[in-house]
Amino acid sequence: MKQQTQRLQLKEINESHVEDILKIRSNEMINQFVQRNSPKNNYDALQFILTIKERTRNHQIFYWGISLKDQAHLIGTICLWNFSEDRKTAEVGYELLPDYHRQGIMSEALTAVLHFGFNELNLQEIVAMTDQSNENSKKLLLKHNFILQEERNDKDFLGSLVFSKKYNGI
Repeated sequence: MKQQTQRLQLKEINESHVEDILKIRSNEMINQFVQRNSPKNNYDALQFILTIKERTRNHQIFYWGISLKDQAHLIGTICLWNFSEDRKTAEVGYELLPDYHRQGIMSEALTAVLHFGFNELNLQEIVAMTDQSNENSKKLLLKHNFILQEERNDKDFLGSLVFSKKYNGI
């Protein structure tokens, strides 16, 4: 499941990534746009990793840690999850430490994950939910030809916008 891009490695997370996951998932700047229980310590981060590993084994989620090719530590994550019953639609989720924003890193990771979703998993649609005030995320999705679905909403987070990208033979 490991993938490489020009500058990045997308890799499975494991117990060696506890401190990285804690740093990413407890980052205040990231968390202003997501509603979740952030890890408070290494134990919480480890529990999250173990949950992700189990869901990956059960094919409920495809989850990658993002690192620069020349570095071991994670700078973000990206995943495909929330699959439809027929496995034709999935949701993409992502997060990146603020120090790495505006460098095209998430764009590069998203390109790889979209290719994987459409060409390896044969998805017909990938959706993304983003907070209406998350300008960077909205720009990223529009750059990748996601279309705002004004008629759809995220029933769990009413302040979110729903974007969709249909398979077009990439």
